[in-house]
Amino acid sequence: MKIEVIETSGKARKTLFGNVLEALMTCGLNGKVVVVRDFQTILKYGIKSTPALVINGVVMFAGKLSSPEEIVKLLQQNLSTFT
Repeated sequence: MKIEVIETSGKARKTLFGNVLEALMTCGLNGKVVVVRDFQTILKYGIKSTPALVINGVVMFAGKLSSPEEIVKLLQQNLSTFT
């Protein structure tokens, strides 16, 4: 599973990155989590506001900072898609 944290500012990125790591640990999942700040990549995904979360090339949300609990629910609801 490839997880991309899309962000242009430092504080929100660090928070979302940590929330994603916490959610993965809670679910017992492994995944490569990377931070993306490249404008071309952001445009490729059609993201208009950050922070955003992309899993395996699918934009899961954009323009909000989700809690670990929200990310856990998202992972559980879409687990078959991600593995």
